[in-house]
Amino acid sequence: MTEKQQTGDSYWLRTAPDGRHPALSGDLEVDVAVIGAGIAGLCTAWELTRAGRSVAVLEAGRVAAGVTGHTSAKVTAQHTLIYDKLRRTRGSEGARLYARSQSEAIEHTADVVAELGVDCEWERRSAYTFVRDGSGVEELRAEARAAREAGLPASFVTGTGLPFPVAGAVEVTGQVQFHPRKYLLALARDIVARGGRIHEDTTVVGLEEGTPCRLSTSTGATVTARDVVVATHYPVFDRALLFTRLSSRRELVVAGPIPAGQDPEGMYITQEENTRSVRTAPYGEDGSRRLLVVTGEHFTPGTGDPRAGFDRLSAWAREHFPGVELTYSWATQDNDPTDTVPLVGPLHPGARHTYVATGFGGWGMSGGMMAGLLLTAQITGEKCEWSGLYDPRRLASTVREAPSFLKHQAQVAMHFVGDRLRPSPPVEALPPGEGAVVRVDGGRLAVYRDDEGSLHAVSARCTHMGCLVDFNAAERAWECPCHGSRFDTDGKVVQGPATRPLERRDI
Repeated sequence: MTEKQQTGDSYWLRTAPDGRHPALSGDLEVDVAVIGAGIAGLCTAWELTRAGRSVAVLEAGRVAAGVTGHTSAKVTAQHTLIYDKLRRTRGSEGARLYARSQSEAIEHTADVVAELGVDCEWERRSAYTFVRDGSGVEELRAEARAAREAGLPASFVTGTGLPFPVAGAVEVTGQVQFHPRKYLLALARDIVARGGRIHEDTTVVGLEEGTPCRLSTSTGATVTARDVVVATHYPVFDRALLFTRLSSRRELVVAGPIPAGQDPEGMYITQEENTRSVRTAPYGEDGSRRLLVVTGEHFTPGTGDPRAGFDRLSAWAREHFPGVELTYSWATQDNDPTDTVPLVGPLHPGARHTYVATGFGGWGMSGGMMAGLLLTAQITGEKCEWSGLYDPRRLASTVREAPSFLKHQAQVAMHFVGDRLRPSPPVEALPPGEGAVVRVDGGRLAVYRDDEGSLHAVSARCTHMGCLVDFNAAERAWECPCHGSRFDTDGKVVQGPATRPLERRDI
């Protein structure tokens, strides 16, 4: 990326039709209200609609345009190095349930694709976790054994389709890659065809639990529902303090066409080099090219220099796939649970009709599909074998993995206090296209100078919990390093958990 170049919409958003849905304009009563129209929310809504429930999906932005619209879209039960860890922390049965829940969700989705006749570029591929440094081979061998014991078709291999040698890899066969937005737009159409409601540009700002529950929205309308599902990636309503068990991570993506002969014919990931993930997708009409998608350079929102990360990622892609023209760049965001396993189930210990799906740790495609099946079973009163594994109310695993929890809280505290002590530049020094947190009359303002030279000033305090935001110059957005909330240059919420904008200020 050049110094002033910005990242933009993902390839998935640019290449799928934009089916728009109206904002909620009047009060509504349904069996289930689903907050969030990403993969977890839409999969849950579709399953519930098919089960005969009346459902309303409420989305602050556009359907499948948030985190789901910026994913790498690998649909796999192989989640880097997870099964050996699960075997140690959850036992062999916990690892088996995790593998089974993810795999059954994938195969169920394959049936849905066939049932609805969705053209979403559904392709079977092997998934690989690899290392180039020989010191990581024994860890991979242990992971291959644990994944195989958990029920996955896993093996340790030393040869892959990558254009460079590897020291070793875990291969899991029969996994999937697809076009996520094409799939989810098809689900949305079918939800509406079955009598469901979808409302975009409708932010839910209040939740009153009870029998029934009531939601207040940014449009002034109220939604009454027996059950409510919070599927906003990071919970916008957090009665169980789940934010203490989630850490946000932002990751960069570059993509562009390569000759079909350069296709590595698999989905690859390594934790080396600050993560490198590789896959391809169909590109063009004649099959002579594929779209290379490379992901990596993860960082905490509101920290670091994403522009330098884009440069490193682009250089890596060009080194290993000579001639690739990187025509797309974007970024995505993930929430990592401190104890490895996603949080899907009742919203808090006293919840009777409120549910949550969050903490997918970068594997939201299979995780969101799994969440749709799990939450539907809980809401309709069916049994689900893996409910206990994902239950947000679990305590034993949280205590067992206390070091991760304490590390996350220490980082949050460091930002909450330390960011208030850092020096600030003078407003006059801000060049066009840049932003910074500056001191004005003893307070802190987030100030951005647009390309025409005009200043835009907003409060620097995140409306979620009061941490100071910082400027992401690559995406021209204000980001909170504590819990990942993101705002545009005028303070409008781009990504939660914040639901209120940064207040505008005069400067």
